[in-house]
Amino acid sequence: MTELFDDQKMRAAAWFRALRDEIVAAFEALEEAQATGPFRDAPAGRFEVSETRRTSEDGADAGGGLMSVMRGGRVFEKVGVNVSTVFGKLNPRAQSAMMARKDMPGMADDPRFWASGISLVAHMQNPHTPAVHLNTRMFWTPHGWWFGGGTDLNPCRPYDADTEAFHGVLKVHCDRHDLSHYPRFKAWADEYFFVPHRGRARGVGGIFFDDHNTGDWEADFAFTQDVGRAFLPAFVPLVERRRDTAWTDEDRAAQLVHRGLYAEYNLLYDRGTKFGLETGHDPAAVLMSMPPLASWP
Repeated sequence: MTELFDDQKMRAAAWFRALRDEIVAAFEALEEAQATGPFRDAPAGRFEVSETRRTSEDGADAGGGLMSVMRGGRVFEKVGVNVSTVFGKLNPRAQSAMMARKDMPGMADDPRFWASGISLVAHMQNPHTPAVHLNTRMFWTPHGWWFGGGTDLNPCRPYDADTEAFHGVLKVHCDRHDLSHYPRFKAWADEYFFVPHRGRARGVGGIFFDDHNTGDWEADFAFTQDVGRAFLPAFVPLVERRRDTAWTDEDRAAQLVHRGLYAEYNLLYDRGTKFGLETGHDPAAVLMSMPPLASWP
């Protein structure tokens, strides 16, 4: 059984890395594409890649990953695509940050864990081009395993056509596995990506799932892969459609305020941010999602 789990862990970690490579290449291709907007004469953006390391509370190696960040491009003002594989023991604070799994039986006696995933947040130059988030992950303990993640669109200037197209791609990929997935995970995203103190959603939604374990690892892994595969066909056409739309100072001001909302959510409510900080992962990688500039009314 241990060997089986080791193989599954390796396959999951390899998949997240492959997805990272595909997305990084696609985003750099967007930067290279011919543009007519205000940043057409700027150098095409390139990702800066650095290794991240995690150490346990006693100073031992506990995994790490790659942080890939592009700043000041023609299309992306800031985008990060991170992958990591970390392991060790969960302290009580980290178990609490897990929220839904904090009371898993057995963790008090054997708090070992292993986790791998990809995390992406893109903040765009053009206020008419929506910001976006993607995350998929696998989590393992001696007491159980599960997958989680999702993706959501965060425009400051929403377009109904963009929202419909984004959700349409997600639905197609979800429906390949279970016709109940899209409506259930869309509703979960609407609840999860809500900003309580503002009384509003942070964007136009997407899908979100956690603690996903049907008992069939292969099926659950296949679904998680399809969530990742849906991302580029859901998002890239929106970028190509909006990247050269003319904008005003008013649009830019609205974009910065919307980014403030995004920052509030990630710092106060996002489960991944809390878990990353509580488990001692590289703070620069955990806080990669923060926008380059933001403002508050």
